[in-house]
Amino acid sequence: MEAKLRLEGIQSNSNLEMGPLDDRSMNEFEDESLFSPETDFQKAIPVRSQENESVSGSLPSYGNKIPVRSHEIGSISGSLPSYGNKIPVRSHENGSISGSLPSYGDKIPFRSHENGSISGSLPSYGNKMIPNSVYKSIKTVVFSNKLNLLMPFGPIAIMVHNFTGNMGWVFFLSMLGITPLAERLGYATEQLAFYTGATVGGLLNATFGNATELIISIYALKSGMIRVVQLSLLGSILSNMLLVLGCAFFCGGLVFYKKEQEFTKATAVVNSGLLLMAVMGLLFPAVLHYTHTEVHFGKSELALSRFSSCIMLVAYAAYLVFQLKSQKDPYVPLTEEENQSGDGDHDNDDGGGDEAPEISKWESIIWLLIMTAWISILSEYVVDAIQGASAAWGIPISFISVILLPIVGNAAEHASAIMFAMKDKLDISLGVAIGSSTQISMFGIPFCVVIGWIMGRPMDLNFQLFETATLFITVIVVAFFLQEGTSNYFKGLMLILCYLIVAASFFVHEDPKSDDDNQLKT
Repeated sequence: MEAKLRLEGIQSNSNLEMGPLDDRSMNEFEDESLFSPETDFQKAIPVRSQENESVSGSLPSYGNKIPVRSHEIGSISGSLPSYGNKIPVRSHENGSISGSLPSYGDKIPFRSHENGSISGSLPSYGNKMIPNSVYKSIKTVVFSNKLNLLMPFGPIAIMVHNFTGNMGWVFFLSMLGITPLAERLGYATEQLAFYTGATVGGLLNATFGNATELIISIYALKSGMIRVVQLSLLGSILSNMLLVLGCAFFCGGLVFYKKEQEFTKATAVVNSGLLLMAVMGLLFPAVLHYTHTEVHFGKSELALSRFSSCIMLVAYAAYLVFQLKSQKDPYVPLTEEENQSGDGDHDNDDGGGDEAPEISKWESIIWLLIMTAWISILSEYVVDAIQGASAAWGIPISFISVILLPIVGNAAEHASAIMFAMKDKLDISLGVAIGSSTQISMFGIPFCVVIGWIMGRPMDLNFQLFETATLFITVIVVAFFLQEGTSNYFKGLMLILCYLIVAASFFVHEDPKSDDDNQLKT
């Protein structure tokens, strides 16, 4: 690294002396403490000015110490890059020092003798420069991801709602604005998990992993739109199990078309079992309703749903304990094998154990609160615009809730699953797709039932016959594809085609109406 030093004297009527460092020239330096016996003097180049002379030149890096002097009303100015921990700059006899110094470590001494003045600009040199820390945090969270270019669509959606009232555009723009916020919410959760340990970090991921869907569902519950809640949560499960997993298998299979990709079979089996348990919880209220075998019509179905929801929450809590305490990490087996094989590129790509947090603990908490609040604001506009968008576009509400909401709301999560599959990290892709489906089915749906119970809304597990049958068949198909522990592009293509069939079915499906569905804002 080369530095430029310019020493300008007030007058110029004497000689300039420059030369290699020897014993005679060493004695001429007034402050010999600048040099230690261990210093490599051959790497130092003294630049001197005598009797009002000016000196200019170029100095590269010469170690830790560079003496610069000016005598008899001389002035020193210039810019010095990093030369180590300490750079002494001096001026004698009414000399002044000015300049700009970048970061040189922890300590930078400046001295001025006999009425000399010192001025300069110092960047951040530690944790005391709070504005720079805030700027760095904003730069990391807001400007480090290209997906954040969609953030302005959130305020635009609010403006369109207030000035035009076009609900079709409000719904579309609000969903675009939520997309990067959902991704940044997951990022803040991951950053906070660095400081909390495995157990609390796992609970954070379980809580905020599908926070966007839960926030939208809570606002829909508040508005009395129970069918929107049921269909949107169902759509998230179907989207993750068929579309996301199918795209991951397909794209990964195209990249590694000469071999079958492998993943941890045991983890897939456990998640499949939890999904089947969720199907059981949804199946019995629907069967009870359509067979008309309730002891108390309407009340027994709701009571069974609330009881089953509590059982499902207990089962999911037990799953978290099993995952965090007994297994530590459900994806450890393949990861350890890859680390032992020396695949360093993959370790860097997936952000393994060597990954360090990019923002501090309190910054993570603050950003978590900011993203959650902003998602909550936009979610209210999304919920209010669903019926208007359905009327404006001529699309059934069931199709919007089951297909459009999950695809747009989880776009960032979907992209990450595909990206990891293309890097031969199928275990992480499964964690995003199947793990997210497990979270929604075993935590999200029962949680909304309990929240509706608290709000006085009759939210139950009767998702109607068509929706329950669709979920049951989907879980069976996906469990069949996962039983071998391998994947290829053909399996991925089959899952994508299955999702297209499901999407077409909901497009032509007329959702049955009930008295509870017509409850709106009160």
